Amino acid sequence: MEASLKGRVALVTGGASGLGRATALALAEGGAHVVIADIDAAGSEETLSRVTAAGGSAEVAGLDVTQDESRRAIVADLFDRHGDAFDVLVNVAGIDRPGYITDIDLADYQRVQAVNCEGPVFLTSEFMKRVQHLPEGRTADVVHVVSLSAITSGSGAIAYNGSKAGFLNATRCIQRELREKAVRLDDGSERPFPCRVQSVIPAAMDTPMMEQWGIPGHLMMPPSAVAEAIRTLLLLHPAAFVPEMQVVPRLEPNFPR
Repeated sequence: MEASLKGRVALVTGGASGLGRATALALAEGGAHVVIADIDAAGSEETLSRVTAAGGSAEVAGLDVTQDESRRAIVADLFDRHGDAFDVLVNVAGIDRPGYITDIDLADYQRVQAVNCEGPVFLTSEFMKRVQHLPEGRTADVVHVVSLSAITSGSGAIAYNGSKAGFLNATRCIQRELREKAVRLDDGSERPFPCRVQSVIPAAMDTPMMEQWGIPGHLMMPPSAVAEAIRTLLLLHPAAFVPEMQVVPRLEPNFPR
């Protein structure tokens, strides 16, 4: 296992709050230079302040994950400025818009799909196009934050559950493609695609997005717990990978429910 993430540049989407902020802090603590990407500029600056106050290295970058131009621009800029050191992408950004089948709003539904599924898939695609040319012996990392909601169902959460289910299956497709896909070298030989894609599937976390659901605090995890799981995935030996890591709260037997 690598001792740290030192020397690696990690793009974290949704870094302005919640799990994105916790992930930025965890990866910076692990030695990475973190790029805090979000549409919330003020929140991103607050995350940056927390990272630097803790002794970490970071920068802020604007990103609207639903816009192709924005996705292309951030990937191109980071590779131009950081080169092959930019070899980590963590897709955290996510939103939720409650709605029952009889009153669900089309614009809300489409926005959730765009942020939670379409955006990270196409951001990953842009990243993959660049890291396929990494020097031999190097392995890039992508971690997708899915949700336990991808494999469960609940009332009033059609948009969110549907988007996360789609994202989970898209991630599985990407993982299979990477196992099958080879990169052809200049001498005509081939090598495995130099990137692994892992996913973390967390249950409810105590983040701003969850406030609308009124879930008791003792039934949720702090986002730092999931952020540490993400860092663990990135520190795995490059010959191994975890397709799906479920992370759920550890409830004491006598906790009220």
